[in-house]
Amino acid sequence: MNTQINKWTVALASAGLINLASVALADDAAAPTNAPNAAAAAPNTNAPPTTAAGTPIGTKANEGFWKRLDDALREQLGTPAFTPAPPGSPPPDRRGNLAPFDSPPYPNGEWQIGGTEIIGDKNLTSDYWLMQALYQGPHGQAWANSGIKLYGWEDVSANWSTSYKSGINPVTAQAANFPAIYDQRPNRVEQNQFVLYAERTPDENQRDHIDWGFRLSAVYGLDYRYMISRGFFSDQLTKHNNFYGYDSPMMYGNLYIPWIAQGMNITIGRIISEADIEAQLAPNNLMSSHSLLYGYDPYCQWGVFTTTKLNRNWTVQAGIADGNDVALWETRDPGYQPTGTVMVQYQTSDNKFGFYGGANAFNNAQWGFNNLQQYVGTFTYKFSEKIWTSHETWYMYQKNAATGPTPSVPYSDGQFPVKPGYAPEWATLNYTMFRLAPSTFLTVRNEVFDDIVGQRTGYATIYSEHSIGITYWPSKLITFRPELRFDHAYDHKSYDLGTRKNQFMAQFDVVFHF
Repeated sequence: MNTQINKWTVALASAGLINLASVALADDAAAPTNAPNAAAAAPNTNAPPTTAAGTPIGTKANEGFWKRLDDALREQLGTPAFTPAPPGSPPPDRRGNLAPFDSPPYPNGEWQIGGTEIIGDKNLTSDYWLMQALYQGPHGQAWANSGIKLYGWEDVSANWSTSYKSGINPVTAQAANFPAIYDQRPNRVEQNQFVLYAERTPDENQRDHIDWGFRLSAVYGLDYRYMISRGFFSDQLTKHNNFYGYDSPMMYGNLYIPWIAQGMNITIGRIISEADIEAQLAPNNLMSSHSLLYGYDPYCQWGVFTTTKLNRNWTVQAGIADGNDVALWETRDPGYQPTGTVMVQYQTSDNKFGFYGGANAFNNAQWGFNNLQQYVGTFTYKFSEKIWTSHETWYMYQKNAATGPTPSVPYSDGQFPVKPGYAPEWATLNYTMFRLAPSTFLTVRNEVFDDIVGQRTGYATIYSEHSIGITYWPSKLITFRPELRFDHAYDHKSYDLGTRKNQFMAQFDVVFHF
């Protein structure tokens, strides 16, 4: 016990694509230049009070909740996802550079950074129809004053694949589309994730007072399999291999301190790992499917993480966690140990280039459940308001890996390396986006992933993956994302339960917000 306490003390101290595109182009005008996604309303002294996002407060206090909810749903189904600001509108009140991208249609308007609210921004979120119904009711002002919001989404997908075998791979304990994830079961419809957030976001634009926030998330569906921390509802996966289950990948509090440099955000709790272009939550992704690069790196960390804005160009992050994908009380896992995180973000003053990278997770690298040492960098470049690209590369490893279950590591993502000892892997990935219309963009994704000793997929081979997809928002509440994908394993038959080197998939998902 004293040894463990000392380790923590030291660590804390050192801490149908073409058709859909043509429809979208016919429906939408050419994409405008990047502008605030809200129209500035003229002052009206007789107007009711509104939320920061513009929803009138208390205007339907005499109506029942279900009537208000139905009205809000109908209204928002007819609301465009993207509404450009009128010409001459003032820029958003924000310290530092303006957001480089419009969101929507893109999942995020910011340069790549994870594990933090955006320092310098008010961090306002949309009022979806559930919150609109609450704001317009008799207690709307109390909801607005609290700053707390409830919202979420349902994500359903379907895929057709040249892999078709039923059952489970005896090597990896996964289904036929694997190593492609999340939809590893071929030729079926999946309920990927039903998600509910309860959150309060701090105003990190102001510099005159400390502010706070939090997020609690609940997820049910297929995608829980790629969020699990050992020791936290993990028996669903590690003992029973359930394809549907529950997780809570984000449970944290935020404290914003404006007087440290240009502002510091402190996050305490369970977060989604800071690195990566992609994310576990469906609306935060550029495509329906996930890359191999994202599928096999760390997912969640439990600890304390700081983000400090030095100036308009530089932001630094440092944190301490208990490992990767291991609950705070799961002390029996060798990966349960003080784990550092140091990341740096740089963005140019002309708002065309961003870099984000560093050591996402480092400790003594002892073989554990998911004790990955990850060194990662992402470069993003904006060619114009319609075309931008983002490139990510990482290198990961563990030491003293075992080729099968051990008492302390009985499960390792369902796979074990093909030889013991040092277990490395690397991957490189590019996303390039083409905005076709205000609410539509096309994405091209290419990647190479080398699972050198098979520690992540069960097969020691190089993989390549090439995908093209469209994201289309017919309204504020609905996102369609069809895509085509081709995967190839160079040295081993990894697909279709270990019988094929190639796999072609057609996939789409629908995200419905509430």
